[in-house]
Amino acid sequence: MSKMSIAFSPCPNDTFVFHAWAHGLIPDAPALDVTYADIDITNYLATQSDSMDILKISYAALPWVLSEYALLPCGGALGRGCGPLLLTKGETDPRELSKLRVAIPSERSTAYLLFRLWAAQKVPGGVGEIVILPFDHIMPAVRDGQVDAGLVIHEARFTYPSYGLSLLADMGEWWEEDTNLPIPLGAIIARRSLDLDAIASWIRSSVEYAWATPEVSREYVMSHAQELSPEVAQAHINLYVNEFTADLGEKGYAAIKALLGRSAEEGLVPKFDLSLLR
Repeated sequence: MSKMSIAFSPCPNDTFVFHAWAHGLIPDAPALDVTYADIDITNYLATQSDSMDILKISYAALPWVLSEYALLPCGGALGRGCGPLLLTKGETDPRELSKLRVAIPSERSTAYLLFRLWAAQKVPGGVGEIVILPFDHIMPAVRDGQVDAGLVIHEARFTYPSYGLSLLADMGEWWEEDTNLPIPLGAIIARRSLDLDAIASWIRSSVEYAWATPEVSREYVMSHAQELSPEVAQAHINLYVNEFTADLGEKGYAAIKALLGRSAEEGLVPKFDLSLLR
């Protein structure tokens, strides 16, 4: 194959991970035709029959696409201390969420699954109105009073105080206390018809190249970093590119099975054969 199509976000962790492959620095790997898109868009693209060869999607979107795509064991985002945050403009009792408008980045996001599982325990009567917004619009919407609370991801964990917002709950902290497992955030998937072992090898090589020569990818990362400071971009990479990016391992797969298995039982995602994850 002369070229492969791939879609991932412009966030620092994705551009850091795929820089080497996207720039022809991985021996024997085909050239990449890259589409940069927010996770809500890539989650949708994965459901289209004429879609990309490889995509970064939310783990929450996996059950809808596992017949066509396989989960790869590397390149994605799992971790500890890196879960979605629920933010408000002032002090709010979680029980009040049953009457409030809450902005989320995607209905098929891990953030939303974690939020729904958390709310099932913490919000009697369920959450009020859900509003879907691009992730970078959520904090301004909470600040400006367009919504009452916002579920944020990515670098928002580092920047929300500058919007005058308060932390109501850390979904990742709750998940880790509840399960003692890392948080499954973003998955890398590839068409089952392709050479999955080869693709995983090229991705792993790209990750290792990025770690070995971080300065080489810096300009590329910052050019897509949506006006982040270099310090925030680096903090983002440090948090989301970790041992699970190189290899999911047993703990990674256990976390994914726990999240999607529990979500399927709650009716939040379609039930599926968990053996398709490996």
